[in-house]
Amino acid sequence: MPYWFFMFHLLEKRIADAFAAKIGALYGVNAPVQTEQPKQAAFGEIAVPAAFQLARQLKKAPKAIATELSNGVGAIEGVAGIEIAGNGYMNVRLDRGFYGAALLSEREMRETCIEAEKIIVEHTNINPNKAAHIGHLRNAILGDTFVRMLRAIGRRVEVQNYIDNTGVQVADVVVAFEHLEKKSPTDVKGLIETTRFDYLCWDLYARMSGYYADHPEALEWRKATLHAIESGEGATSELAHLVSDAIVRAHLATMYRLNIEYDVLPRESEILHLKFWAQAFELLKERKAIYFETEGKNKGCWVMPASAFKESSDDQENVEDSKVIVRSNGTVTYVGKDIAYQLWKFGLLGKDFYYRKWHTYPDGREVWASTSEPQTGSPPFGRGARVYNVIDSRQSYLQDVVVAGLRALGFETQAEASVHFSYEMVALSPRTCIEMGIELSEEDKKKPYVEVSGRKGLGVKADDLIDKLIEKALDEVTSRHTEDPEPQRRRVATQIAIGALRYFMLKYTRNSVIAFDFAEALSFTGETGVYVQYAAVRASKILGKLTERGEALPDFRAELTQDAITRQLADERLWQALLTASKADAAIEQAVTSGEPSHVARYAFQLAQAFSTFYQDFPVVTETDKEKKTFLLWLTTYFRAQLEHTLGVLGIDVPEYM
Repeated sequence: MPYWFFMFHLLEKRIADAFAAKIGALYGVNAPVQTEQPKQAAFGEIAVPAAFQLARQLKKAPKAIATELSNGVGAIEGVAGIEIAGNGYMNVRLDRGFYGAALLSEREMRETCIEAEKIIVEHTNINPNKAAHIGHLRNAILGDTFVRMLRAIGRRVEVQNYIDNTGVQVADVVVAFEHLEKKSPTDVKGLIETTRFDYLCWDLYARMSGYYADHPEALEWRKATLHAIESGEGATSELAHLVSDAIVRAHLATMYRLNIEYDVLPRESEILHLKFWAQAFELLKERKAIYFETEGKNKGCWVMPASAFKESSDDQENVEDSKVIVRSNGTVTYVGKDIAYQLWKFGLLGKDFYYRKWHTYPDGREVWASTSEPQTGSPPFGRGARVYNVIDSRQSYLQDVVVAGLRALGFETQAEASVHFSYEMVALSPRTCIEMGIELSEEDKKKPYVEVSGRKGLGVKADDLIDKLIEKALDEVTSRHTEDPEPQRRRVATQIAIGALRYFMLKYTRNSVIAFDFAEALSFTGETGVYVQYAAVRASKILGKLTERGEALPDFRAELTQDAITRQLADERLWQALLTASKADAAIEQAVTSGEPSHVARYAFQLAQAFSTFYQDFPVVTETDKEKKTFLLWLTTYFRAQLEHTLGVLGIDVPEYM
């Protein structure tokens, strides 16, 4: 792989390659060798189970194979010894002095080699019709963290946030403004400038949903509005653009509070107006991937037969017999436009958007939005080699339809490279519902979690949740640092609150339903972002005490020889601490390979625990033995760097104090 490895990962690869070469030489078997983590630290650092895998093929006892391999593999740089355990495990013990010395020099040497191949990650994708809610946060935080993980291992990533600005949700808000509120585009411009517009639309959308329930004939307004929006002309279309653009700006501001940024905002309006869909439609008809239905419930529609996607679905009982791609009234369904969009992502459509600069973030990163008006000067977008779509698990079969569309068009490679990065819903603990002012029945109060509904206007707006977390964190910070200026305390409280929220969303596997709880997220103990932040702050505080004593950090590379490191790492506690601290990048790669950001969150917690044990066991600043003190100070700086690195991959800042 053309990206850098850090020391533990490098040694794992070196050991695996050495055994693979010896297996090929001894037995003529050419296959990659897997390594494992021994069940107990006393067994060594790396286990090689290759003998068990070869036993059946060679018709030989695993222990005999292990003996031949361990005796014949020869010296491996960085390895102190190989022991055979049980019936044939080969347990590898690393050369501690070599390992520590390599880590000491590695901090000065690490470079990232960015791959040429582009990965596209599409996430957030909130309908631009109202304020973001708590459920949207899981999508955005998962997607952003996966992007950070990919970039941490040297992948080139483009972050897309698809804007469905011509869909039913936007249409319903437009209908409400035009028919219930009697507002013109000029009136709405005034509301955008003078109100919390995303909150206003939250209430208006819920009101419109209720109106449809009482006046089903009003659904004709929706149909007419959708046609007007798709045509891109007239006051209704103008109003839709005003609403969606204003809401997108609000969404981006909300996400920036969580340290989330984007590269490009492809908009559905341009997929229609630049004839992306028209071209995809002709391709689908030409390859007979869809057909025109002449009878039954889908009469007059263009549909994709269930045979194209049903076999690949995990939930076949709930998959429709066929999927409508174009409705009988001529409007395109979401999945139809998404097929066109997926073709563009891979550079298969023969068309591209024009782009205009939408916004420049405070850190200088620019985000661009698609437009139908010719423009120049934008970076190139799309043309990915692999695409991850971060969409909740309820959309699984629709994602299957999109992939089926690619296959039907003959794009097998791209179909395989289309990944549905799915996740389960976010609910609220009953305690948090009460704190947020949501009235619960006695029955709901007894439930482990409470589902919310944006359509009914029942739920927690993302900004309200963030504000409440900051308020609670500020109370805690103020109780500990009453003398500090309020802006400083608020800055620290904000970093703690955002860290708590992001970590809570990341510590669970993607297929777990989350019940968000304020008290659990903000706890200073247990598996929380606050606990990990505290460990990083504590490391800085220990090093700060050195300065307070009038001392400076030693020149570690000059003073810590390999012999000195070997002597210090003879203490098993220090060796296990260093080993844990050095596995950050192995954890990140495992998380990328499995598609589970929770692996990084779990490692961050383990790293914080290891540091807590370390500083309780060793009085770093007051140590009297010079060599040992130098080593302890270096290990403290290494812990701090790894904590900051890992938190950065999780999108979490390290506060100046806790």
